Amino acid sequence: MNALDETESSVKRHWPWYLGAAAGLALLWFLTPILAPFVIGAGIAYLGDPTADRLERLGLSRTASVSIVFTAIVLAFLLLFVLLAPMLYQQAVTLIHNIPAWINWILETGLPKLGIHVGTRLDAGALQQIVSEHWSETGDIVKTLWLRVSESGKAFITMGANLLMIPIVSFYLMRDWDRLVAWIRALIPPRLLPQTTRLAREADGVLGSFIRGQLLVMAALAAIYSIGLTLIGVDLGLIIGVIAGLLSFVPYLGFAVGFGAALIAMLVQTHEWLPLVWVCVVFGIGQVAESAFLTPILVGDKIGMHPVAVIFAVMAGGQLFGFIGVLVALPVSAVLAVLLRHAKEQWLLSPLYLRGAPPPDETPPDA
Repeated sequence: MNALDETESSVKRHWPWYLGAAAGLALLWFLTPILAPFVIGAGIAYLGDPTADRLERLGLSRTASVSIVFTAIVLAFLLLFVLLAPMLYQQAVTLIHNIPAWINWILETGLPKLGIHVGTRLDAGALQQIVSEHWSETGDIVKTLWLRVSESGKAFITMGANLLMIPIVSFYLMRDWDRLVAWIRALIPPRLLPQTTRLAREADGVLGSFIRGQLLVMAALAAIYSIGLTLIGVDLGLIIGVIAGLLSFVPYLGFAVGFGAALIAMLVQTHEWLPLVWVCVVFGIGQVAESAFLTPILVGDKIGMHPVAVIFAVMAGGQLFGFIGVLVALPVSAVLAVLLRHAKEQWLLSPLYLRGAPPPDETPPDA
């Protein structure tokens, strides 16, 4: 019996399992809109599990270890929110109020300096008055939206459940993480267990190091850009720096968006070209720090993917699964990179690849 006949026989014998796997994947596809709290909760649990394991080795119970880690994560998020939310809100207000004046400056001054004459002018005063009036009514708008959301019970319940589910899911998954791993391990056929265990360990090492390292790089870049832009006098330095740091998980996206926004903000704010040099200095320092220190030390070459492949993975994840796809695109890519490396090794040793190749002890004739 050749390989093709063996494959056909295997499919005929095990078709219920293949059908069940396909049905499971289809179910996940249809349940994508409700998976966000579970994916985020699983990510938090995955990141916190190693610390909980260390505390457990020190003599604490699993529940006590998870409670300590979970409390520390919640307090860190609350502290970050309390410190950054008021400043980000204030800068958002400043941004909204200044948009009309900025548009006018671009139309009347910025574009003409580049040789582009639009011949259009906006009434900045009237626009600012409109913006101010509507902004003062924000409280009423929020109340109205809240009432409408409350009236539509399904939307209200879904929103509240998603927010509440994230900490609940993360706590219980972190507490039972080792049991979950053991349960999955027990489902693997014994003949495949050694190879699967080796792949899982390698993928876990790559995935854990990459996620933790990338989060630290994003936080460090957000701090560098925010502090640097604030020191050189950019009014919106904090919000631009935070956005640039958050977007830095996609190669060059955070730099491009942050650098462009900071240049425009500084130019419109000062109406001079010389201060733009300081913006270049800030982002130059950020790029040098990222490429020379942050990424090599904190992340390294964990995924081994080309930047274009990373961008494609993020866009493909967003196209296929929306927000959830963007969240899991890079972690899934990290695991796929490990599997592809092993697949390449097997392919290079396969009879199909080696068919017609000279034996190892023979030297091919010179051309």
